[in-house]
Amino acid sequence: MARIRDEARRENDALNQVLNQDHPMTRFAVGSRETLTDRPNGEPSLRDRVIEFYRQHYDANIMTLAIVAPQSLDTLENWVAERFVDIPNRGLNAPEIDVPFVQDNSLPIYLQRQSLQDRRQVRFHFPISDPISDYQTQPTQLIAHLLGDEGEGSALALLRDEGLADGLSAGTGRRDGQHAFFSVSVSLTPKGAERLDDIQATLFAAINNIRDNGLDAWRYQEQAKLREQAFRFQQPGAPSQEATRLSMNLSRYPAEDVQYAAYRMDGFDSERHRTYLDALTPDNLIRVYSGPDVESEQVSPWFNTQWRRLDDATPGNPLAGLALPAPSPFIADDLTLLEGSDEQPQALIEARGFRAWHMQEERFNTPKVEWRISLQHPSASYSAEEAVLTRLLANWLNDSLNESLYPAWLAGHSVNSYAHSRGITLALSGWRDGQTPLIEQTLSQLAEAPISANAFERVKYQLQREWRNAPASSLTRQAQRALGEALLTPQWSSHELLAASQRLQIHHLEDFRQRFLEKLYVDTMAVGNLTAEQAEQQAELIRGKLRPRLTQDAISELTPLQVKTGASVLRPDSTRDESLVLRYLQGNDTSLRQQAAVSVLAQWLETPFYQRLRTEEQLGYIVNAGYSPLLEAPGLAMIVQSPETPSATIAERMDAFLQGTDERLEELDDEALAPYRQAVFERLTQRDTRLGALANRHWQATALDEVVFNRREQRAQLALDISADELRKVWSTLRKRQLDIRFDPEDMKSDISEFREMLTPFPR
Repeated sequence: MARIRDEARRENDALNQVLNQDHPMTRFAVGSRETLTDRPNGEPSLRDRVIEFYRQHYDANIMTLAIVAPQSLDTLENWVAERFVDIPNRGLNAPEIDVPFVQDNSLPIYLQRQSLQDRRQVRFHFPISDPISDYQTQPTQLIAHLLGDEGEGSALALLRDEGLADGLSAGTGRRDGQHAFFSVSVSLTPKGAERLDDIQATLFAAINNIRDNGLDAWRYQEQAKLREQAFRFQQPGAPSQEATRLSMNLSRYPAEDVQYAAYRMDGFDSERHRTYLDALTPDNLIRVYSGPDVESEQVSPWFNTQWRRLDDATPGNPLAGLALPAPSPFIADDLTLLEGSDEQPQALIEARGFRAWHMQEERFNTPKVEWRISLQHPSASYSAEEAVLTRLLANWLNDSLNESLYPAWLAGHSVNSYAHSRGITLALSGWRDGQTPLIEQTLSQLAEAPISANAFERVKYQLQREWRNAPASSLTRQAQRALGEALLTPQWSSHELLAASQRLQIHHLEDFRQRFLEKLYVDTMAVGNLTAEQAEQQAELIRGKLRPRLTQDAISELTPLQVKTGASVLRPDSTRDESLVLRYLQGNDTSLRQQAAVSVLAQWLETPFYQRLRTEEQLGYIVNAGYSPLLEAPGLAMIVQSPETPSATIAERMDAFLQGTDERLEELDDEALAPYRQAVFERLTQRDTRLGALANRHWQATALDEVVFNRREQRAQLALDISADELRKVWSTLRKRQLDIRFDPEDMKSDISEFREMLTPFPR
């Protein structure tokens, strides 16, 4: 994610060079040690500057507040009154921006900029008036829906079939209350990067098709119905995310609409739709191409981005075959809520080669169901080639279903296929009404659909792009991936997977699909608002389609490995220019009691670790410590990432912290430990807020040898019983087995596979 944010900032940096430099969004400062340090004597201090900024821009009259908590409204109201009453109201008004993004007569603009990753993209930005004033009817929503369509005859479908693109999105962004961009973003293949003008011509052909044939009231009403269903059965996110969303909406919409504004579509207004659609023209365009092949002497000021401006574009040839989507056949009609909830999943079917679990659930107040179907094969990770083929098959299935099931996705259903060490899992989510044909179509596609050469090359390119970009991804993610490669088997590095993929052709995937489906063990689970009888019917459909033959003991397990006594150091394959230490301390048995003890220990260490290494010593900008098991093997991970502190220095300061922890633990008693035990208990017993989260938690339990669905609750109860003496013993165990993932720029990478071969399986 950090690398993606870097790319977005670099693109904005280049784009700002040609936008109206008087617009506030093109003027910004970059926080750094230079800009945040105090000025010389006689000039305002950093504190004085922050206070002055607060006085100019912060005021109770223009600030918004949202609180999400389990307490009553009366209690929350009292809390707000007590804590925020002292914020002054100086009568400030929220600023209104009347400077347009783009100066008159400056369009069209064609830009190219260099990307950090091996990733090619073109964005088409059209300046429009901010549609927030039309939020009740949302006229840009229908336009974005039609341009972003991925079904048969859509712009993306044509571009994919031609081998030019593998993704497209459309919508409104970069808004300031008065002005905005309507943007279309296209993820390109290398071939597509050479045909930008044809892609642009196809986009404008699609826009003209919408202008001539797409602005129909029934299309708007279909979208409004889907929005209403989504609002009616929405499930909350994390409290912090909900509070952020609500507080931001309070600054944009009337208080009575903060929940409903994003879903509201009050009626079709053809004239307002045409107003926005008429802004999507070649003369009102900023086109930005991003790719690693761009080189220029022009460099943007903040993010050192090479960029250049082209004089114009040559006329392109639109692809033929554009069509608008037909009425959706997937919109659910039966949204009744079935009564009854189970405490945990129950075994529904247990037969040779097949197992099915079911859990009826009404507490989320939604008639939705989550299905998980694990297709397990003995050789799914036997070699790097087999691991690549498993990923290719899973990703091909997603790709091949994209056009036909895109209307289902819009209607609230989803199908996602993903590969893992034992095979492929199909995750289906959606309304109870209409899920049976979705399951049937997915399994038929997997078994019977032809694999086209274009689809094979597209999916292989996407995976290869991911593996090529791995050394440039987030350094924290790279360290975690290196830890998994070292301490789990079987595992394959990005380099090994990339090399293996280059040896594979379409016939290898066709042969693998046949071998894969001939020898399967299948595990399934349905969690949601359906009865046992309904789940059993669908489970039998799955069983009949797949015809599994193997028993579970024929499937290879993903096995955690034991860190050797002492301290070891590994270095990942990275091109980042930062430093990092990920220190992993591993336990010595898989008992729930030790898992609970390490959880309490991590809770006790978390704040002091951050306080010492981040706040006091300022070693890095990512600093955290926490419980980090590998499957059932308990462990504690501590990580520090820094822009300039060498990893050796970070490791020395970690050593000092751990030595201090030895001393602090000797003084710890049960009374002082009590709040940390309670914190672990409350976190582990916290109720799932989304049906998908509940399904995933129970689904993970089926991957273990002994299926126990209340392991989390057992660990929570054990956490309350952990004593200070027991914590000291566990700490002594952890200190004996230490693995560091360290990185500095220009480091030579370690041979992680060779290191892994020297380890033994973790004792059970």
